[in-house]
Amino acid sequence: MINSKFLVLFYLFNYATNLTILRKLPDDLVLASASSSYQIEGAWNEDGKGESIWDRMVHTRPGRILDRSTGDVACDSYHKIKHDVELIKSMGLEQYRFSISWPRILPYGYANHINMRGVQYYNELIDELIANGITPVVTLYHWELPQIFQELGGWTNALIAEWFEQYARVVFDHFGDRVKLWITINEPKQICSFGYAGGTFAPALEISGIADYMCARNVLLTHARIFHLYKNSYQSIQKGKIGITIECSWMEPATNSTNDYEAADRARQFDFGLYAHPIFTPAGDFPEIFKKFIAERSRAEGHQQSRLPSFSESEIRNIRGTADFFGLNYYSSRYAKDIKPHPIGKPSSLKDSRIEIYTDPNWITGADPIFRSVPWGLRNILKYIKHNYGDMDLFITEIGFPDYEKFNDTKTVKYHNDHLNVVLDAIHLDKVKVKTYTVWSLMDVFEWTRGYTLGFGLYHVDFENDNRTRTPKWSREFFHTLATTRTVVQEI
Repeated sequence: MINSKFLVLFYLFNYATNLTILRKLPDDLVLASASSSYQIEGAWNEDGKGESIWDRMVHTRPGRILDRSTGDVACDSYHKIKHDVELIKSMGLEQYRFSISWPRILPYGYANHINMRGVQYYNELIDELIANGITPVVTLYHWELPQIFQELGGWTNALIAEWFEQYARVVFDHFGDRVKLWITINEPKQICSFGYAGGTFAPALEISGIADYMCARNVLLTHARIFHLYKNSYQSIQKGKIGITIECSWMEPATNSTNDYEAADRARQFDFGLYAHPIFTPAGDFPEIFKKFIAERSRAEGHQQSRLPSFSESEIRNIRGTADFFGLNYYSSRYAKDIKPHPIGKPSSLKDSRIEIYTDPNWITGADPIFRSVPWGLRNILKYIKHNYGDMDLFITEIGFPDYEKFNDTKTVKYHNDHLNVVLDAIHLDKVKVKTYTVWSLMDVFEWTRGYTLGFGLYHVDFENDNRTRTPKWSREFFHTLATTRTVVQEI
């Protein structure tokens, strides 16, 4: 095994050893980096920006954030467009995925008042990327809901599809002439399960088994509405593509027993299938096993009908097929074990699923034990998507690892080299159409409830410095050389 630190030196000194251990990237595999608006922009109340649900949570409930920090300044990217674009260009990356802050361009949520200073910021960012040969990939929603809409129920209110459509029209009208790759919504699971059930992400509600299912239904209907809006009113003129990004963890059976195999499949449906199945399968509805287990538990609790709200036939038809590609976020994998039903009591999605989830302590661990390196899990996910959701273009829209080290992040280097190898296996052996490998993240950012305690970035950011100085890490050098040579080491 080659030490990860040696690998970087190996690249930087132009392959001073045996070239036969190198593997070439396909010509059409795009290398990219990513960020999101709240996590990097700062300027939380500058130039007419409105309040988001994350602004409200970090200011009123600071104990929800591990280091009690905020995204008020974050990386100060609102004031560093040219500098940040230069960081991307200097690595030779071809794409940059970022999100638009809904309350920055519509400070009151509704489209009756457009904040042109916010529009100007994104125009300048898009133009600077294009001028430097970098393709912008824009996410419409990366969790920055205007606070006013949360006070009306947020993602549990069916009217959110109408509110979102107003916002999307403004975005397409102002930026669609230059943006050709769109993502409607980033990580529905995190929005619904973490925000409305687990009490961790904004708006930090804890109504598991009810609010998260209402949220899931409305996320899918909203996504479909925006997809059709773009298809019907913009795509023929603007010539772009549009899809959704879903974070998928591979769920491996804990044992070879039939019960655990079924539990692993059930875990996949409760984890990502409830969002992918309605869009990417002919059924166009929530997975059958997902519906069955919730309905059975609901009846056992004395409910007259399932806590999972259903789709009408017309809604199913409307959701089915609403993606030009599959957007995948992958970080790690888990084991899934079947368990006995919980005693009847307060409902939750965990009780509905009847699954125990855990990780292998021997897997390489990052700065947080949630994040472990499981390359074979990524290959399994890629094959699963192809076999279950269709042989379409697949964009890895996020993949990353938080190292303990601020600068010499050799674990991150090994993580990416190992995962790039399985991406090549999936492309060449499994014939999966992987078209993009997007590193999370361009730089260290405000990592939601972990604040600034986790660093996924290719650049370290000094958050104690008013200038928010960016310093390259080993992983930055790895990706620079990767982009230059288009090769990875086969085994390290």
